[in-house]
Amino acid sequence: MRGAWLALLWLALPCAAAPALQAASQQARTTYDPILDAVVARYHLPGIALGVIEHGQVVYIGTRGETIAGSGHKITPRTLFKIASNSKAMTTALLGRLVDQGKLHWNDPVTKYLPDFRMHDPWVTKNMRVADLLTHSSGLPEGGGDLMLWPEPNAFTRADIIHGLRYIKPGYSFRSKYQYDNLLYVVAGEVAAAAGGAPYETLMHREVFQPLGLDRCQVGQWNRDAVGDVAEPHYHEGSRNIPMREDGAVIPAITSAPAGGIRCDLDDMLVWARNWLAPTPAQLQWLSARQRHVLQSPHMLIPVSGQRRTWDHSHIMAYGYGWRMTDVDGSWTVWHTGTLGGMYSELMLLPDRQSGFVFMINGEADDARTVLGEVLVKHFTAPGDTHGVAWYAEALERADKQATARAAAPDTSAAQPLAPAALSAWTGRYRDPWLGEMTLCPDNGRVHFAVAKSPRLNGEVMRLGSRDLVRWTDRNVAPDAWLDLHPAQGGQAATLTMAKVDALGDFSSDYEDLHFTRTGDCP
Repeated sequence: MRGAWLALLWLALPCAAAPALQAASQQARTTYDPILDAVVARYHLPGIALGVIEHGQVVYIGTRGETIAGSGHKITPRTLFKIASNSKAMTTALLGRLVDQGKLHWNDPVTKYLPDFRMHDPWVTKNMRVADLLTHSSGLPEGGGDLMLWPEPNAFTRADIIHGLRYIKPGYSFRSKYQYDNLLYVVAGEVAAAAGGAPYETLMHREVFQPLGLDRCQVGQWNRDAVGDVAEPHYHEGSRNIPMREDGAVIPAITSAPAGGIRCDLDDMLVWARNWLAPTPAQLQWLSARQRHVLQSPHMLIPVSGQRRTWDHSHIMAYGYGWRMTDVDGSWTVWHTGTLGGMYSELMLLPDRQSGFVFMINGEADDARTVLGEVLVKHFTAPGDTHGVAWYAEALERADKQATARAAAPDTSAAQPLAPAALSAWTGRYRDPWLGEMTLCPDNGRVHFAVAKSPRLNGEVMRLGSRDLVRWTDRNVAPDAWLDLHPAQGGQAATLTMAKVDALGDFSSDYEDLHFTRTGDCP
């Protein structure tokens, strides 16, 4: 069991080295315990696991909270968390392995491996390389098509995604700028499967988890109780953490795995991080120095935010293959975050220092992640910085208030359910080219909106002033959506478009990319 690997390391140390390492560990606990405790207290986190590496060695492991709030099951270094988009770097490492093996080349056209692959523009289809799948510069609008991935569970397959891409209109010119997407990482997983001759999940276990000894990482279908020690996501309700979308006894394989569907524990994530910071000879055999350089080199520039310029004195930010990178106080950092409903993570590497950290949280923790990540990175890049958790939290709250004031979401509490008679001219069956079938039909005296392949995208149609919106039945699905109905004209059927009620809502709720056409009457 690798959960006791630190203890075994102590036993193996020469007697003279043990006191020095023990003193370093105590110093690290004095440094990092107060930071961790302050973040947990400030944001009322249900659970968190944090590990810190200094000069290639793990110097700190800290866990707080519970796998399920109120359960009494404590978070441990072996607790599995959803690492969300930190999965992307594992997917690109898998591709790098296939490049090292001569089964794949970064500049190969995607259609070499997936003949049915199509983008909206035929020229882009022809010129899309494997590398282009990885840099968020394909032309897809931000989060384009993410409604085929989330909310889960849904019935979209990877074949559905490959087919649906051709209907998503570009938001900008191919390779011209950075706009984050997830669908093309799913496509990249299918490219790996075609080149590697096995399903993505099989390849991930065989080519990444097993060679690196990531014994607890999971992808594909697995048994919750056989694996054990699994953190569940939570949302905030007042000051309480409420479990959401808890796992059943069998965790199914999910379509989104190459983009954000892997789960790992802290022990494995520290092994993964050290593999990049201080690789052993065996790890350098696992993935060549050349491919490591390719994965973590800048390939697409990302605009640097004002906050980063102010807090971190950053001058440049870029995306590699599954990694972001930027300068922080003159130090180069390579990192990524992960976000899924009720789960947040961050992995930060400072390669020139062979140092970094990783943490995973099983609760709503957008601001908590930002603050914890900032305080931790400053320990390395600006050790004289006196701004602690409270200072960064308050600065972030002020910035959040300013952003909300500029684009405040409307108050929808006064919205009233619509009676079927009020929408009689519009009720019926509709179809979007990539999201598929939707019904807008009477149900118990109300009008109900339901997407066939995504059961959690269902809710009541409401009226607010002169506008209609759909209020999702599952309140963990957010934000709600405006409905804009367009009458039939010129022999064409009526259509329906949508938009986020909260303009600052999650970009993965890409309602703006939908265009439903009426196909018939209600069943």
